[in-house]
Amino acid sequence: MSGIESPEKPNRDLYAILNLSPEASDEEIRKAYRQWAQVYHPDKYQDLQMKDVATENFQRIRDAYEVLSNEHKREIYDIYGMEGLKSGFELGERLNKPEEIKEVLERLRRQKEEEKVLANSRPTGLLLANLSLPQYLEGGSIVRGMVMFSELESQLSKRNSMSIGGNLSVTGESGTGSASALLRHQISSVASIEFMASAGLRALLGVQTSRQLSQHSMATSGIAISLRDGSVNLSNAWTRQLSETAVGNIQLVLGVESAISVGWQKKDEKTSASGELKFGTTSLGASAHYTHHFSTKSHGRVAGRIGSTALEFEIGGGRRISEFSTVRMLYTIGIQGISWRFELHRGGQKLIIPVLLSNGFNTLFATSALVVPSSLYFLLKKYVFKPYHRKREQQKLLDKMAKSSIQVREARKEAEKAQTLLETVSNRKKNKQREKGGLVISKAVYGNLKEMGTSGELRDELNAEVVSQVLDVTVPLNFLVTDSGQLKLHAGIKKSGIMGFCDPCPGTPKHLLVEYTFRCNNYQEVAGDMEELVIPKPNQM
Repeated sequence: MSGIESPEKPNRDLYAILNLSPEASDEEIRKAYRQWAQVYHPDKYQDLQMKDVATENFQRIRDAYEVLSNEHKREIYDIYGMEGLKSGFELGERLNKPEEIKEVLERLRRQKEEEKVLANSRPTGLLLANLSLPQYLEGGSIVRGMVMFSELESQLSKRNSMSIGGNLSVTGESGTGSASALLRHQISSVASIEFMASAGLRALLGVQTSRQLSQHSMATSGIAISLRDGSVNLSNAWTRQLSETAVGNIQLVLGVESAISVGWQKKDEKTSASGELKFGTTSLGASAHYTHHFSTKSHGRVAGRIGSTALEFEIGGGRRISEFSTVRMLYTIGIQGISWRFELHRGGQKLIIPVLLSNGFNTLFATSALVVPSSLYFLLKKYVFKPYHRKREQQKLLDKMAKSSIQVREARKEAEKAQTLLETVSNRKKNKQREKGGLVISKAVYGNLKEMGTSGELRDELNAEVVSQVLDVTVPLNFLVTDSGQLKLHAGIKKSGIMGFCDPCPGTPKHLLVEYTFRCNNYQEVAGDMEELVIPKPNQM
């Protein structure tokens, strides 16, 4: 179980163990406990193996009784399930009203959430190594420069978070570095404010506020002051939700390098695209990109930039190689030359290696630089990646199936052991009912009834595939028949939790099929896993 269950989805396993309704009275709880304890109390058995089975099942019964018979524990269980009890919620005897209990539980739940938030931190990092083949062929170093960046974002409280980062840049024999810190405070559900400071090459102080103007629009305003020359930069941005998948934005910057930009982004399950037009005092240009996801693992990307300082076209793609890792290769051609860029993304960490192949433009070289790696990728994908991933996925599926199968077999063994101890009392009840023409369960199975059909009489012999999907529960149902000749299974309670039951087919809808005799007549009933079952029916009385 993960997290604390909400009141709308309470845990009912303990009610199933004792076969009780969630509205059961204290007397009904005591009566059910005595009924089960008479069968499973370890002192009733001399055989060591039987005593072990009885001890294990008696512990389940006693644990359920201890919770449901205690007013405070039961209230916690009904609201938050077993997680509420395991979390150490000590309410004390002074809380008698359900409202008081719920109020304290809510406060402790919020406290637990805040503690979880405090422990939440998100590190990100970037290592960029700029390589140059022409520089290397001319006798220089193949490395043109390197950039390292690292940032740690931590949630200080529910409303406050802080980011601390730093970067180091080396080009040739010169290098620069800086450090920055940002504190963000959530003023309300629609407004926030950020305070920022950095030291190094770009030493400045700044503040930025954001506010949700309406359901579909947001505005951001900021001011930054340079500590080196005292210059001031003002920024304003407006974002508008254009549709369920598209967002538009306008940004205005006033300062040393004033500019205005208009942008648009669109993202859905298969594609993502963006475009931007920027007009500034020192430059102007336009950029766009389009990414298409061919599958959950691979994608292709096309991008371009044009303006007073750039003219380039980019094409490439990437592939997810594990749950958290993605590799990407991009080909770029422009006025600065022809280059490849290799990227590895893992979690919040990135390794980027741009490789300059040529300073000039040569048609043959440009074509080869695109065709050769593309061909190599498709060959690797066909003969290496695809067989490898197919084999790995098949192995994962087999491992999952094997693990599930082992768990089901173990649960079935435990259910059969529990039925063994019920058998004597169950047969005695069945014979007593038969003598007076009362309710006798002749056959009952629980599980995936689609494998055997829900019409016609149950067969004593079933094939192995069907047997693996159902569980014979005739013994526990005869045990649950009351002295007055009635069987009742309560609504909202999973039947797999009843003593002598288990889940024979996890993840599959389950039903209970019962064949019974009452007053020398034969009947059959089918009930869903969470449905109430009461037999005999009023019209059969």
